[in-house]
Amino acid sequence: MTAKREDAAWRVRVLTLYPEMFPGPLALALAGRALARGLWALETVDIRDFARDKHRTVDDAPFGGGAGMVMRPDVVDAAIASATAPDLGGPLIYLTPRGRPLTQARVAEFAQGPGAVILCGRFEGVDERVVAARGLDEVSLGDFVLSGGEPAAIALIDACVRLLPGVVGRRESLDDESFVGGLLEYPQYTRPRRWRGRRVPEVLLSGDHGHVAEWRQARAEEATRERRPDLWAAYAERASAQDRADACAARSGHAPGTGRGDHKRRRSV
Repeated sequence: MTAKREDAAWRVRVLTLYPEMFPGPLALALAGRALARGLWALETVDIRDFARDKHRTVDDAPFGGGAGMVMRPDVVDAAIASATAPDLGGPLIYLTPRGRPLTQARVAEFAQGPGAVILCGRFEGVDERVVAARGLDEVSLGDFVLSGGEPAAIALIDACVRLLPGVVGRRESLDDESFVGGLLEYPQYTRPRRWRGRRVPEVLLSGDHGHVAEWRQARAEEATRERRPDLWAAYAERASAQDRADACAARSGHAPGTGRGDHKRRRSV
């Protein structure tokens, strides 16, 4: 299936054995409305179209033995060649558990470009020779294994699309999300004020925006410290480096930096 407009600002081509899986959920909600408006474009390339026999074979047994099958380099390379025409720049992404972890920073990087070509692996993966020959950017969604790269591609595309200009109504809503600034997002509350004996924190009802900001910062730091010690360690290191830079600037008579959200001195509330 193909859903595209030639003047779309961001274009993605997906190489897959199952083109019927697209656009799938990407045709709905935020991404679907943006697709209908031409803010991004989606094309699929059926890898089986590049098989060289009447059975449309795309895989073969692995050299060295072992379970499963491996996607053939000649077939995959031909599919890549068809998808990497001069009219589409951007990265050539191969979704695989062996890849570097996908982060919000990398999503933002992908979204800022003209688009992407995404290769969805199946079976035991793709022959390493085509990975090396094409310089594929190997990306992993996390430390788990899916039956194929298609669900991962949908997740990656959705993450990119919501960052495109004009997709989200209020751009400032993207500034307080998890991973922006290196922290998980603070908890959210809405009506009713009391539910099953649980109340909305009073600070959120106070109307004191400064106090609310301090509370949210403290809760974001608390959640990150408890749930993602890896993120917390990186955040703490950046904060320490900013403190050192500010101290140095103060000694030299220059204004301190603003590396941590205007460098607030926070307190727990």
